Amino acid sequence: VQLQASGGGLVQAGDSLRLSCAASGRPLTHLIISWFRQAPGKEREFLTGITRSGRSIYPPSSVKGRATISRDDAKNTVYFQMNSLQPEDTAVYSCAADEDSSETVMYNGLQYEYWGQGTLVTVSS
Repeated sequence: VQLQASGGGLVQAGDSLRLSCAASGRPLTHLIISWFRQAPGKEREFLTGITRSGRSIYPPSSVKGRATISRDDAKNTVYFQMNSLQPEDTAVYSCAADEDSSETVMYNGLQYEYWGQGTLVTVSS
């Protein structure tokens, strides 16, 4: 499985952004895919995930209520949209995948087998 994340860049506070994670090697119905971010000097943070059946998971986090995960099975791509971006959202955003046969989205990045290269999102005030 290979993952290609894209869509990052420089945005203004208050803007919205949609990131893409294109998967190859397995269909999305065989994968759990999640989004993480890591800001400078901080630990990696789980944001949201989507199960093999398409169920979205939004745990309590700094982005809950502002973030949406979705997928396009025809394009084998998962999207992450976040609204009302703030400077503290500046980070490298990465997607990760695992072929776990359950419907359980893991919050620990160490449990994911595949990672995209990450895309930098910079939010200016």
